[in-house]
Amino acid sequence: MPDTDITVVGRVASPPRRSRVDNGGFVTNFRIASTARRFDRAGQEWVDGETFWSDVECWGDLSGNVVRSLSKGDAVVVVGRLWTRDYESQNGRGSTSQIRAEAVGPDLRHGWAEYQRAPRNPRPEEAPAEPAAEFDEPAPFDGPLTGEDYIVDGGALSPVDPDPEVREPALH
Repeated sequence: MPDTDITVVGRVASPPRRSRVDNGGFVTNFRIASTARRFDRAGQEWVDGETFWSDVECWGDLSGNVVRSLSKGDAVVVVGRLWTRDYESQNGRGSTSQIRAEAVGPDLRHGWAEYQRAPRNPRPEEAPAEPAAEFDEPAPFDGPLTGEDYIVDGGALSPVDPDPEVREPALH
């Protein structure tokens, strides 16, 4: 059966929780709620439609980044593979939708974000003698920005306006 790719725009409906799995890796789980909205011309107002609920699971590096970045209520965009998980409970058998996330990010229609890259994993020939410890907090930034993505000339690319109320376009 082919995979069902899905993009869901909604809100984080439960606090992301990170767990260690048997193979030593990590998974982060949360619920997402996405409610359709439409404009009712008769009432001249926006009305809510049905709400789509789904569990979201995030593996690998995405797991740590999600638990560091998201909270209940945040507006997000989730891209991943949709599948149905069957379960049995006191109330009988049931099923729920689940998304194995490939990417999760903020929905910038509702706010802004300050992106911070995660530390890059060293190449095997650069690997330290001792394995790196698993960290729960992002490493603090303690040096100048260098590399092909940054211009290292000491000056800003464009002047910075300290007034947060003044909106400027991202691209000039």
